[in-house]
Amino acid sequence: MSCKKIITITRQYGSGGHDIGKLLAEKLGIGFYDKELISLAAKESGISPEVFAKADERMSNSLLYTLSTGLYNYGSGFSAMGDLPMNDRLYILQHKIIKEKAEKEVFVVVGRCADYILKEYENVVKVFIYADLDVRAKRAVERQDIEPSRARQAVSKADKNRANYYSFYSGQKWGAPENYDLCINSTHLSTGQAADLIMDYLKILDNKE
Repeated sequence: MSCKKIITITRQYGSGGHDIGKLLAEKLGIGFYDKELISLAAKESGISPEVFAKADERMSNSLLYTLSTGLYNYGSGFSAMGDLPMNDRLYILQHKIIKEKAEKEVFVVVGRCADYILKEYENVVKVFIYADLDVRAKRAVERQDIEPSRARQAVSKADKNRANYYSFYSGQKWGAPENYDLCINSTHLSTGQAADLIMDYLKILDNKE
């Protein structure tokens, strides 16, 4: 299947969204961007990837700028970032990189407000992945070495952080179904089944064009 779409994956913590997105990209034979965006932003800015990793998908504690009143005022060179918090610098760089790539290729991208960043592009399919809390807590214990007694709390906190980040930079509500083209409950699905569901949806869209 040849892919004509950019697919953005927004996901609840522990829902398997990263793995689903990565497998989908492999099946479609297109690029995949998640943590890779941190490396690209670090390379472009000269800032350590480790420093950016700590700021990744966390809302800024400062109101030095908002997307509507700040980002576009910095110009194409993004030369006025020196006074911004690290969170904002990373967001601006990732915003720039995602848009540049959208002009040249199709790909799967996880998180980073990509659905909002690419809202003006017609070839974007926005997917939200969610799952039952117990399933996500179990995955957190298995993959993140989180104590079982703390797992549900840790998952809920991670979701809150993502919701705050998304709301801060986009002004929209994270997880609201009207913001997405396709919402998938991965509770009873394997990674492959969820990826196949998205591929089926892409085929439907292709047949309509």
